[in-house]
Amino acid sequence: MPRAGWHRPGRATQARCCPLYHERGDQQGRGSVFQHGLDDNSNPYDARRFGPDSSIEERPDDLVFLGRLVSEKGIDVLLKALAKLRAHGLSPKLTIIGVGPEFTATEQMAEALKLNNQVTFAGLKRDEELVILLRKHKVLVVPSRYDEPFGVVALEGIACGCVVVGSAGGGLPEAIGPCGIVVPNGDAGALAQALEQLLLNPNERKRLLSRAPEHLARFHPTTIAKTYLTLFHSKLS
Repeated sequence: MPRAGWHRPGRATQARCCPLYHERGDQQGRGSVFQHGLDDNSNPYDARRFGPDSSIEERPDDLVFLGRLVSEKGIDVLLKALAKLRAHGLSPKLTIIGVGPEFTATEQMAEALKLNNQVTFAGLKRDEELVILLRKHKVLVVPSRYDEPFGVVALEGIACGCVVVGSAGGGLPEAIGPCGIVVPNGDAGALAQALEQLLLNPNERKRLLSRAPEHLARFHPTTIAKTYLTLFHSKLS
């Protein structure tokens, strides 16, 4: 996977509480627990819901952020990166999907950086409404300041046809795979560089997404189910 000023971390961080489970929060920060498996690749996404729309030839929107609005998710890093891009003459549009305690602070920061005309706050989105919105964007940005245990949101974005730019710490690189770029956590300059590279080069986006089917197959629920069956049979034999 292409990288902008980063080093390759180790395998994804183990789940905090138990190696068989992984905790994931939604856009509001409510956690849910699902089986995680013995290695860190066993994180299925909802393949029945998240998928591309072949009727969309040209995606009208640029960047999308999906997650809870809290400081550790790095939305401030993304806004700073947008400001850097504008200084270079590039003004991509950003859609922010999600709510949280930093909502007002994020609005204020966008205003202070004079990004009002570039940033849209979409609020909380779910189910088909979320899928439709993701399919309209070229790049999903996951700029977390902390080391994410994994990154199911990256798989959902890739499944909907977005390339992903995310943080290099923790498990995000495993989720992004060959379908995007990772940058050092909290580095607005490196993030701006990666975004500029992808926004100005549609052929590079196409190249990265060409490996999406193979990458997503590793995390398809059917693949994960077979992995569990093999594991259970080996433990019982």
